[in-house]
Amino acid sequence: MGDSEFLLDPRLEADTFPVTELDLATVRLMDDARFPWAILVPRRPGLSELIELEGEPRATLTAEIDRVSRALKTLTGCDKLNVAALGNQVRQLHIHVIARFAGDPAWPGPVWGVGERRTYAAPQAMLTVARLRAALDAA
Repeated sequence: MGDSEFLLDPRLEADTFPVTELDLATVRLMDDARFPWAILVPRRPGLSELIELEGEPRATLTAEIDRVSRALKTLTGCDKLNVAALGNQVRQLHIHVIARFAGDPAWPGPVWGVGERRTYAAPQAMLTVARLRAALDAA
């Protein structure tokens, strides 16, 4: 199964900005300026659960989650990183890596369902994507 068969879920595509392509996952920025929030989506068709990846692909995804986590931590100086693979609304396997700060709009609870999403203005989105891409390149 190669990248040519992979299609990003339309909801993920609509709610995120592309950042970069790692060996296994595409990395995207969630369009919510309240939280520095990256999403990794393994480019394998039909995946909905982490347990569907085994061996080398699973190790690769784990390393990529680590890389994105370290990049977000370096970029933001956050107090805590939240890493989650829920998939209750979008079944396609995707992993959230969210930089959290004491006092952010959802602290100390989860970010889901809290307040109204604040979308990025186009220049802010491009700048944030560029900074995240640079942090990933350095990680």
